[in-house]
Amino acid sequence: MDFVILWVDGCDPTWLDEKKKYQSGEDTENNSKNRYRDWGLLPYWFRSVEKFAPFVRKIHFVTWGHLPPFLNVEHPKLHVVRHDEFIPQEYLPTFSSHTIEMNIHRIPGLADRFVYFNDDMFLLRPFRSEDFFRDGLPCTYGGEVPIELIGNIGTWQHAAVNDLGIVNAHFPKRKSVARFGKKYLDRRYRWKDNLRTYLLEKLYPDYFTGFKNLHAPAAYLKSAFEEVWRAEPEKLDKTCQDRFRTSDNVNQWVVLWWQIASGQFSPAIIDNCVMRVCDDTIEYLCELIEHQKFSYVCVNDPEEEIDFGYLSKKLQLAFSKLLPTKSSFEK
Repeated sequence: MDFVILWVDGCDPTWLDEKKKYQSGEDTENNSKNRYRDWGLLPYWFRSVEKFAPFVRKIHFVTWGHLPPFLNVEHPKLHVVRHDEFIPQEYLPTFSSHTIEMNIHRIPGLADRFVYFNDDMFLLRPFRSEDFFRDGLPCTYGGEVPIELIGNIGTWQHAAVNDLGIVNAHFPKRKSVARFGKKYLDRRYRWKDNLRTYLLEKLYPDYFTGFKNLHAPAAYLKSAFEEVWRAEPEKLDKTCQDRFRTSDNVNQWVVLWWQIASGQFSPAIIDNCVMRVCDDTIEYLCELIEHQKFSYVCVNDPEEEIDFGYLSKKLQLAFSKLLPTKSSFEK
């Protein structure tokens, strides 16, 4: 299997100039600096992969064109791939993660089975290949979890609703439950989760109400991306035409949930912690990293103003305690 990771240098002046050409008005939720900010944690991502997932065949490092100065680009397991090497020309340049995500299956040489990472997602414990794929199928949590639309509704919630609309349009819930119901109610899940799924199947038998937003590395079949593109070419094309994320878009979850609704997955528990980095959370974040309290952690860049220098140094120190040794991906 391969790993795919997206990265951007939000301080690159050439990239910033390019972004300004297409950005209209002030920064918003979808083009603010925190969406592209680099916390200096990328070396630890490579260290974690080398230490905890040495079985990976190839790492596809997706970039606009810039490279982190530490990276050993000659590493035999590393494939540096620019946007213009796999995203169709009509969608470029793009500053939308949605566009990049919906085209990653086009990366030259990508394995049929791969795991997709954002650059804020880190492995904290040793993994086996079976933790990502079992019996040739991607491992994920398949229980039903209603989409919550409360408070300030952001772009990602809109994307989730759009994703779910596509899944429900192509997979009548009754048929999916009849065929794959044992995967939706699996002994690996907590009994409370299975009870919730069971009740949702009885109360809403005709359509899925949602799936869990894991914010964790996601295992994919390349063929599932191709299936979604064949099924909804206009919707995906419209998403990719947007230079920045919008509320009309879909994102990679449409493929993840497509795999669930079509039974193309192996039931698993995803032991992930997602947390915003701020003064109130930094001590706990550092503790859970150093003591490996979860299998994964997603360190979420907040939208509010923070002491970025202080917090980034704290996180770097915590990761350096867990992963002190340079990987072979570093110069």
